[in-house]
Amino acid sequence: MTTQTPQNSEHFVNPTRSPTRVAVVCASVRDGRVCPSIADWVVTTLEHTSGVEIDVIDLAQITLPDDSQLYPGGGPESEVAARIDAAGAFVFVTPEYNHSYPASLKRLIDWHYSEWKLKPASIVAYGVQGGYSAIEHLRGVLAELNMVTTRRCLGLPAPWLSLDDADRYVPGESVTERLKLSLAELDWWAGVLTDARADRSFPN
Repeated sequence: MTTQTPQNSEHFVNPTRSPTRVAVVCASVRDGRVCPSIADWVVTTLEHTSGVEIDVIDLAQITLPDDSQLYPGGGPESEVAARIDAAGAFVFVTPEYNHSYPASLKRLIDWHYSEWKLKPASIVAYGVQGGYSAIEHLRGVLAELNMVTTRRCLGLPAPWLSLDDADRYVPGESVTERLKLSLAELDWWAGVLTDARADRSFPN
């Protein structure tokens, strides 16, 4: 007998597993940015999925140490290091700037290492053409950190055209369904990698 995989993120949640803390990283720091509106949309979608705790890390609201203090293998502990370490999965919400992702996000990534290791991430990128170059550049960097990126990542073309009068991002239903599938995949990887980190040593 053949069964089909349910196309709903809630079917992917293991009810016996401890809640997964998902850090939603809002990567833009520019004035007039649309990033918080998209991050709020991600958070709202996550809130309808059982078995998760949500932590929003807005890069416009944190201060990282000066880069002169960063050296291979270490540096002063940042104010968000503990929050990144506590997260079991990540959603990076990022614009595309000049066919890549912004320096603000690269600085956050570079200031941490072990906190990211063997954890899954999904990417929601946006731009005039959808932010796909930012997605592909970010995948390579996350792989270097021994992170697993979901196959389903979202590119949002010109999302500022889908803001309502309250600056909420209101996409079509099909876009939200794509996000749900991405988050379902993220949840699956979070379960697999949480168990692996606890039960198996990783080759150095």
